[in-house]
Amino acid sequence: MIIGQPDPNTPQFPPMFRGESLRADLDPFAKAISAAMRGIDPGLIVWSEDRTMARAALVLAPEEVLEKAIGVVFAAELGLADSVGALAPPEVAVHFRWPDRIKVNGALCGRLRAAASTTTPGAEPDWLVLAVEMPLLPVGSREPGQSPDETTLLEEGCGEITFCELIESWSRHTLVWINRYMDDGFAPLHAAWRAKCDTLGEVVQSPRKGVFMGLDELGGMLIKNESGTNIIPLTAILEAKA
Repeated sequence: MIIGQPDPNTPQFPPMFRGESLRADLDPFAKAISAAMRGIDPGLIVWSEDRTMARAALVLAPEEVLEKAIGVVFAAELGLADSVGALAPPEVAVHFRWPDRIKVNGALCGRLRAAASTTTPGAEPDWLVLAVEMPLLPVGSREPGQSPDETTLLEEGCGEITFCELIESWSRHTLVWINRYMDDGFAPLHAAWRAKCDTLGEVVQSPRKGVFMGLDELGGMLIKNESGTNIIPLTAILEAKA
């Protein structure tokens, strides 16, 4: 490394964020939740040194009730899609599967995770943690193409993308979407997310079987089946705190 030049294995974050690295065998999501529970200032991104999968978690401090604040998960998803779009060859397509899955060229390739200090929709959370995970390389005994419903960036012709580049780009694009959310509300994120969802109007099996009719004003899933049209709130994405 040239003196004075950024370390190519350390993501450079925009001014609103700061980073903390974590060994490849540890979970940034769990670490970020632990830090949030201790009262760490928002803007921390915990990132993994894992070269096979880009993993990072962002600590936020919402200033509205959970059922509205949870809409920021779309900012993180759109930020990841924009990052892949900026770094990958132009023919690579990125889509979403509600509420938390990322698809690359039609196959599952990563996910978003979320946790908050409360699961009560009408309560204002003290903190909200968003995390992204996207596989770069096949791991273990799985051979490329062995699982057609799952893929990695390498298998989709994106082998030049490093974990560092993807995490750094995700932080920057996500900040753009968070600022858009704060300035213009949820509507622009809602529209942009819908444009990248390839199952609208189709029968889905998860999280409940039925026709995916669209999103409500808070990002919840409208699903129609024999029992009628039901809403699965976006807060269903939240995982239990460790």
